Amino acid sequence: MGEKGILCIGLVCLDIISVVDKYPEEDSDSRCLSQRWQRGGNASNSCTILALLGAPCAFMGSLAPGHMADFIVSDFRRRGIGTPNVSWQSRGDMPCACCLVNVSSGSRTVTLYDTNLPDVTEEDFRSVDLTRYKWIHWEGRNAAEQVKMIRRVEEHNSGRGAEERITVSVEIEKEREELYQLFPHGDVVFVSKDVARHFGFHSAQEAVRGLYPRVRKGAYLVCAWAEEGADALGPDGSVVHSCAFPPDCIVDTLGAGDTFNASVIYALSHGRGMQEALTYGCQMAGKKCGVQGFDGII
Repeated sequence: MGEKGILCIGLVCLDIISVVDKYPEEDSDSRCLSQRWQRGGNASNSCTILALLGAPCAFMGSLAPGHMADFIVSDFRRRGIGTPNVSWQSRGDMPCACCLVNVSSGSRTVTLYDTNLPDVTEEDFRSVDLTRYKWIHWEGRNAAEQVKMIRRVEEHNSGRGAEERITVSVEIEKEREELYQLFPHGDVVFVSKDVARHFGFHSAQEAVRGLYPRVRKGAYLVCAWAEEGADALGPDGSVVHSCAFPPDCIVDTLGAGDTFNASVIYALSHGRGMQEALTYGCQMAGKKCGVQGFDGII
């Protein structure tokens, strides 16, 4: 049996990206410099980075049949990303994100078109062969179901040696009360700047100190804070920090957070300590901001 893989569970969507030289003014008629389709979604993007780094990885999520889904599945295959249990649903369209990327500033504006596609459930998750994975990452979405899935992993880990256990990570990105029940269910918990601000914190260090009582004993809490870098707090009570590594020219920030998460996961899953993993995550996120899309990061 080869190296065990990393499974990411969450959203995949189609990003339709228009590149403009400035944000369009109201009632204006302007041309974009270019336009492209790109597979998006937090968990999906993290898989892309893991694959580029050479980690065997797989994505689990829902797709609606159609030409958009065909494009997405083809891109998964092109990247060498497995899809052990993609849920094909007959109702609804694929979720889309229409993005304007401003080349003069590197900023982005995103308009989401959500759909009624269901998220992965605990019943779907039962079909996953857990022995194939060393790490499973959940993008916080339908949290009540995700807690049930994580409990199945905990049962799998019970009584197993360290080499056979699966590490669990969760991402809490959105300011939704339902998602906060995920805090105590990860070995590594990624909390976003937006959620940290929602709780009244003004820096990554404040956030990891203030929110750490919500995570389980022995876990790490990680918070990235854009150009101010990232901080993490672990069971020893010490905060570790990494500065940001901005590129000479910011080209495209879409997916930078997903790049950070995936790079930290990759480093930790290969035995690196949190300080090294945090720095690596910030370095990779910086590289991502300096290129269009994900090609050219590695």
